[in-house]
Amino acid sequence: MKALLFTREYPPYVYGGAGVHVEYLAAELAKLMHVEVRCFGDQDSANDGVRVRGFPFVTGTFAHVDKKLAGALDTFETNLATLSEPVDADLVHVHTWYAHLSGILTKTLYDLPLVHTVHSLEPLRPWKREQLGGGYDMSSWIEKTSLHMADAVVAVSEGTKADILAHFDIDPQKVRVIYNGINVEQYAPTSETQALKKYGVDLSKPYVLFVGRITRQKGIVHLVNAIRYINPDVQVVLCAGAPDTKEVLAEMEEAVDNIRHAGFNNVVWIQAMVTKKYAIQLYSHATVFCCPSIYEPFGIINLEAMACRTAVVASAVGGIKEVVVDGVTGYLVPLEQHQVAPFEPVDPDRFARDLAAATNKILDDPQLAEAMAAAGQQRARDIFSWSSIAQQTRELYLSLRK
Repeated sequence: MKALLFTREYPPYVYGGAGVHVEYLAAELAKLMHVEVRCFGDQDSANDGVRVRGFPFVTGTFAHVDKKLAGALDTFETNLATLSEPVDADLVHVHTWYAHLSGILTKTLYDLPLVHTVHSLEPLRPWKREQLGGGYDMSSWIEKTSLHMADAVVAVSEGTKADILAHFDIDPQKVRVIYNGINVEQYAPTSETQALKKYGVDLSKPYVLFVGRITRQKGIVHLVNAIRYINPDVQVVLCAGAPDTKEVLAEMEEAVDNIRHAGFNNVVWIQAMVTKKYAIQLYSHATVFCCPSIYEPFGIINLEAMACRTAVVASAVGGIKEVVVDGVTGYLVPLEQHQVAPFEPVDPDRFARDLAAATNKILDDPQLAEAMAAAGQQRARDIFSWSSIAQQTRELYLSLRK
């Protein structure tokens, strides 16, 4: 069997959970079949059974168009470029709206089954209009078209499946849940501390960690606001870069400045997307990992933290509830949200206080922290192995083979 995967993100250009997913899925599938990945970038390699080819993104064609619109137009141009080489595959598998046009055209031109993995849904990310402007209508349209044309839809959690069926008129029979996975050989506790020393984290003090992009979806500002309620003797390390927009970055800067001016000087803000090696070090030495997302189809960062033996405090939204076991691997914090865009907390201060209360409960009890960390690591190993997920994906592929 030959599978062709389309994605925006692929190493070394990975900035989100979807990119992590494709990297590891491709590697495991390659043990079972021929795998080709076409992505955005300058990649050109054939290693360990995975043929990777990158295609230029932002060529300058739309340089004179409004920047927000140009983002969507550049994406579609790159999608067309991914078809500049012949396709030799038994099926095509797309990841995120950035690659949906590639899949649609490949299905149409080569009469191949189309598999569409849902890492997130545009109707539930209305803040993307800030980033894309009218391009958000394009991303929403191409996502809807791909979902309807797909022969099979993969949801990364039961919560995501429910969201798909609630927002799109799709036959439930063609939606299958296959979780994200984790490479527990790579994501494992380490004693190395280069990252902590480089970024000024005090090794003698416990710390709460956030890792992720600066987006409204990740809810990082709510964690920043929670700092005033977290044990003041503890550091808070915010490993947060790649802001969606200048506006959301400005809001983050203001929130951090306000906290510091209020006398909370234990904040370490790493304004970069760190390497995998450094991320693992940061996970490994944290006492608590905090994920305050307001929308999260799966939340692979929680799984990464668990695999590195760290207790997790996370908002009880989306697929997070299928990863974190409340009271066992950490705590799930209830979040009452507005039911209209942009789905922010009804009471932001209460949410911040609840995040802090759950975090303090772990910080104040070292035995509890260790028990939750151990349970989380075991759950990551038992439930979320990439080999199992690749086997489930292969079975899905075989069911569609013409």
